[in-house]
Amino acid sequence: MTVRTGIPQSHNVQQMQESITMSITARAAAMKREGVDVIALSAGEPDFDTPANIKAAGIRAIEKGFTKYDSPGSGILSLKEAIVRKLKDDNGLDYSPQQITVNNGAKNTIFVALVSMLNSDDEVIVPTPYWVSYVEQPKVVGAVPKVVETRAENGLKLTPQELRQAITPSTKLLFLCSPSNPSGAVYSQEELRCLADVLVEHGIYVISDEIYEKLVYDEARHHSIASIGEDIKELTLVVNGLSKSHAMTGWRMGYAAAAAPIIAGMNKVQSQELTQISSITQRAAVEALTGPQDFLGEMLSAFDERRKFVVGRLNKIPGVICPMPKGAFYVYPDLSAYFGRSKGDWEVSDSMSLCEYLLEEGRIACVPGAGFGTREHIRISYATSMEALTTGMDRLGSALLQLS
Repeated sequence: MTVRTGIPQSHNVQQMQESITMSITARAAAMKREGVDVIALSAGEPDFDTPANIKAAGIRAIEKGFTKYDSPGSGILSLKEAIVRKLKDDNGLDYSPQQITVNNGAKNTIFVALVSMLNSDDEVIVPTPYWVSYVEQPKVVGAVPKVVETRAENGLKLTPQELRQAITPSTKLLFLCSPSNPSGAVYSQEELRCLADVLVEHGIYVISDEIYEKLVYDEARHHSIASIGEDIKELTLVVNGLSKSHAMTGWRMGYAAAAAPIIAGMNKVQSQELTQISSITQRAAVEALTGPQDFLGEMLSAFDERRKFVVGRLNKIPGVICPMPKGAFYVYPDLSAYFGRSKGDWEVSDSMSLCEYLLEEGRIACVPGAGFGTREHIRISYATSMEALTTGMDRLGSALLQLS
């Protein structure tokens, strides 16, 4: 009998890294279970409850027996029709139900898209700072993430020149996230237009992650790059969901809109990979998209207050540079002034060691910028209570000032 040795993982999987946001959140939760008083500012989910009307729709689905294989793999028609109306009303985009697919959260939507669109050795342009999965998911199919560093003077947003310089004959698609996770940056319509011109010129597809579109502040407005014109729309896969806008992270509901051939490929993959998303979630999602939306104003107002509070507190700490984010629910401060400092046995050399120090000594969980492709930053989520944020900022400031 032949005994197999070595790691029972594919070469592609061996190239991947575990999600740093998930691992830090899990570690903070484990410390809490052990009785350690940790303030978790790492998770990307609203602290608000799912609105009552949406929960009621899910309960009705259970009571009426919608607990079987109740839909095509791409989603029930009523949900796809609700998404079509949403995209028209909110984004000025015209799609048919055949150009919509429903997936198990936006992360799964992106994964299914990459599996269906990419070949081995295709290049995927990923601007920094990026959501952690953008550089890892393409590796599953042997594609190559090509990281492009953006600059602080441009608001950590990709410029047309940077995009053009990154394109090679192997480039297949670009990742674009606006509002951004982790920086909170929001691309203007003109900035998107300039990027679209380059993409159309070279025939490059774009995955436009718009999961935070409802969370914008001050004068910022969300624009979908697909709305710039028909040429770029044909090259765009719009990704969205209900996790952030409707406080439905655990319901796992994401969706995509794109040209029919792209959606057909995704549906083929999904038929073999997932069958369908929860039939209960789908009926709750119809209510989320078609029912009252007044809860959003309350949530956005609370996030806005927290945003201003956290940025104000951070910028009072010597050496911290924290721009005011225009979207999402994160701040992304530059803490590189504290690199090279120490306290006892702790030596802070980068964002990874700084976040380790903050967790163990400051009892505050943040995510290192290294996980998002930038060295200088950490990500702090303000999607939690003002009480937790106040304590968290007290601890953060105290821990940093103890470094010398």
